Order: sequence, then structure tokens, then C-alpha cells
Amino acid sequence: MKTYIYLGWLLLISFAFDIQLTLKHMDKLDLTKVYKSYYTAGKAPELVTISKGLFLTITGKGDPDGAAYAEAVAALYGVAYGIKFASKQKGLDFTVSKLEGFWWVDGHYVDPLKVPRDEWNYELAIRLPDEITRQQFSESVLATEKKKHSPYIRMVDFKHIEEGLCVQMLHTGPFSEEPASLKKMDDFMEQQGWKMNGRHHEIYLSDYRKTAPEKLKTILRHPVRK
Repeated sequence: MKTYIYLGWLLLISFAFDIQLTLKHMDKLDLTKVYKSYYTAGKAPELVTISKGLFLTITGKGDPDGAAYAEAVAALYGVAYGIKFASKQKGLDFTVSKLEGFWWVDGHYVDPLKVPRDEWNYELAIRLPDEITRQQFSESVLATEKKKHSPYIRMVDFKHIEEGLCVQMLHTGPFSEEPASLKKMDDFMEQQGWKMNGRHHEIYLSDYRKTAPEKLKTILRHPVRK
């Protein structure tokens, strides 16, 4: 009888070890690979169709070099990592995606490049796996708020975004040189008969804190219509 008990425990321990080994080597879900076309752009303007995705977002106004913007970014990442760690415990690990920004200014006919930076509106975003639920989001907000004690945590939102037809291109270099790339996009849109149909969108493929300005890679994207 004791022999059977020992064998049973041995099988159970072996099974548990196999599960732990599997989880340890389980691949992380990398959305930049799952949605490769979303995170890829050519060096010249091109027309693409962007389907609906699930995002964490936070909206604000002001200079992107200001303290409020930094607080907004920190809150967004705090909730994103909270979701990631909680999701990993449930068997779905994923890499926190690239930071994105939707930018606009007040007034339909105002040239954004002529508006002071402290008057820029933005909605920052981080894409999530489609399997993430609103309950997981709410739980992460509460948990992150207890750790960070930031009023910005409650400003983080959970929603779908769908841009549809867009003109986009890859900009390589500092943010200050983006107008040259935007001019190429404007010329392409004019030649093809497309008009702006939404907010200016940027996807930051590089970590601007660790990357030399001349090597920064940013996808510039504009929703369009005929």
C-alpha cells in the first residue's frame, strides 16, 4: 500500500514539475509580431487600412516635455504592467507594447506646427491583447493606485480604437525633424486626392530615453477620406 502511495506522490510531483517547466518556457505574446503590419511602415508615404484594436489610453494637454505629460506616461505604464503581471499569473504573459500618441490642437483650420507646445492635446495609448477584460483593467487600476498614489491613475481608460484608411510612413530622426516627413505625407495625400480624417498619430518604435535622436524611429499615421 505504501508503495502505491509513494508512486502516486512521485507522479504528482513529476506532473507539477512539468507544468512549472512549461510555464517557465512559455513564449510571451508579442503584439509587435502578432500585429506586424500595425507596427510596420515604409520610408515613403503609403495607404494602409488599420483595423480595430484594444488599448489603454490617457488624455491630456500640454508640452510633451512637461511634468504632467511624464505623469501621464507613468500612469499608463503602471496600469499596463499591472495587467501584464496579473495576466501572467493566469497563463497569458505578454510584452507591454510600444507607446503611441494621438495629437491635435483646438480649431479645425489651425496649423498645428504653429501652435505652442503647451497647447497641444494628446491621447497616449498602449495596445493590449484582445483577451484582456474590463475587469482585469479595473483591478489593475485599483492595485496600481495603491502603489503609486497618483491622481493620474484614475484617468487611464480602456477602449477600442479603429482608424480605418490611413496614410503613413516611417520617420527616422529626432522629433524636431518630423515636419519634413509630414510634408511628404501631405504631398502624397494631395496627389492621391485624400483628406485628413482624424488625429495625427505617432507610434514610438524606439525608446527615446535610450536612443540617440538621429536613430529614433517613429511611425507617422493620418486617417484619411476622399
